[in-house]
Amino acid sequence: MKKHKNSLAFYIVGILMGSTQGVVASFIDLNSYEIVLLRSVIGGVFVAVLFFGTGHRISEYRNKRDVFFITLSGTSMAVNWLLLYEAFTLIGVSVATIINFCAPIIVVVLSPLIFRERLTLRKLLALALAVTGVFLISGQAVSHGLSVRGLLLALCAMVMNAAMVIFNKLSRETKGIDNAALQLVVAPIAVLLFFAVRGGFHFQIQMGDWIPILWVGIVSTALSNLLFFSTIGRLPAQTVSLCGYLEPASAAVLAAVILKETMTPVQILGAALIVGGAVWGEGLYRKFMPCERTGNGESLFK
Repeated sequence: MKKHKNSLAFYIVGILMGSTQGVVASFIDLNSYEIVLLRSVIGGVFVAVLFFGTGHRISEYRNKRDVFFITLSGTSMAVNWLLLYEAFTLIGVSVATIINFCAPIIVVVLSPLIFRERLTLRKLLALALAVTGVFLISGQAVSHGLSVRGLLLALCAMVMNAAMVIFNKLSRETKGIDNAALQLVVAPIAVLLFFAVRGGFHFQIQMGDWIPILWVGIVSTALSNLLFFSTIGRLPAQTVSLCGYLEPASAAVLAAVILKETMTPVQILGAALIVGGAVWGEGLYRKFMPCERTGNGESLFK
């Protein structure tokens, strides 16, 4: 139980770090694909240095099945970044992030089939709260005539986000920094292949762009993904999915405060439902609220 709580805490810190990516990237004077290239390369190099600097070796990747699924997961993550960052420029950070994080719906629905996890009533109800929150936040934005291309890109990013989580959880033995390092080495290779097909790249970086670039590359990518991929293998897929909704809620708040993207009272209610659904679905309220107990010491809350 203690290990589960620690993993959950690290996972939540990781996704909150990741929630800053769209807002910080908006201060970089490059196009979306160039930002993704820099983020993936910087993140990959940072994790590789940490990997070898802590005494790890490539020989630790002995399980070919795990390497296969982590490679698929890393490729899915790279494609997700390329789609999502372009969507940021077309429909805004908050709406694109919220659509992208409808991916947990796919994971929760498929988890009984793929991972043989029991879909409990509480998690179904928590999922319903989170999905309701998503619709409340995005509904008004859609009605205001957002870019159709941006919406389609965000939806495709959502599918790749779900694929990333599913493929990574199918890696059974390679966890922690071993998992994250391989994931973040595969991602820049996939992005570089995209640029090769697209015709190469040539761009100049302004001095003022380096601070947000390093933040996106190290904090929002390397550290965030280290925590993310070090913990999702220890958590149920449904827990990963439900608590993953904290990222779009956090991103929406940051976008409203820093980028002045409008959040109506209805959208704020939606963010509250997302966070509330995640907290209730995982039973985190037990850590902060006293609850009555039965005579045998069991909580009355189930």
